Amino acid sequence: MLILLPPSEGKTAAVSGPAFDPDKLHFPGLNDARKQVLEAVARTSAAADAHAVLGVGPSLAAEVQRNTVLQDQPCAPAHRIYSGVLYDALGYSTLSSAQQHAADNAVVVISGLWGALGFGDPIPAYRLSMAVKLPETGKLASFWKTHLTPALNEYAADQLVVDCRSSTYAAAWAPDPARTAAVNVFQIRNGKRAVVSHFAKHTRGELARHLLTRTGAAPETPEQLVAAAAEKWEAELVPATARKPFQLNLILPAPETAG
Repeated sequence: MLILLPPSEGKTAAVSGPAFDPDKLHFPGLNDARKQVLEAVARTSAAADAHAVLGVGPSLAAEVQRNTVLQDQPCAPAHRIYSGVLYDALGYSTLSSAQQHAADNAVVVISGLWGALGFGDPIPAYRLSMAVKLPETGKLASFWKTHLTPALNEYAADQLVVDCRSSTYAAAWAPDPARTAAVNVFQIRNGKRAVVSHFAKHTRGELARHLLTRTGAAPETPEQLVAAAAEKWEAELVPATARKPFQLNLILPAPETAG
């Protein structure tokens, strides 16, 4: 089982730690592309129009400045650098050592800067969305798709892929639809299903945690995945097509009945 996560917008910078070393990251075949993006984002972040290109406001000036010296910044495991709703719900620090080991093996983060990361890979905090178009690379989702497709197709092989990414990051790699389930979250409101972005992040984090902590074997098929999800949520599985993966729909109860 492979669990795909997006990075968080917010990052918790390491106070101390080793300097960045590309050889410590998963998927070493991406290192040349990573170097290209690192250098491009450093130049962009030093330019007068940095905030406009990166799509950030003046309150993030310190993070933009840090982009210019990322290779000199202290690093920490990706699961500590990434913070926010999804990562809080996953709660890596509260997992048992065996569960953390399982997470390190199962979770891959798709990143605008690194392409793809193992959950324990040491990285510095940075600011770069997959939606950004850098002058030297073009749209990052398109840039990374070229590099991620061969690397991750081989890595995923025959594994079940549980895709918890947002659409921005899903554009960078499309796994085999027959072996992939994209996770959608709905809530019942006024008797109808509604998309809820905040709850979607939280619930995807909870799903990742559930899959890492539940007893029994990890699911190996979309059918086994929906059965595992149904242990905690109302869940349904929409069949895959030739180009679109299975859709794992998690339906949350109406607010007045939740909890």
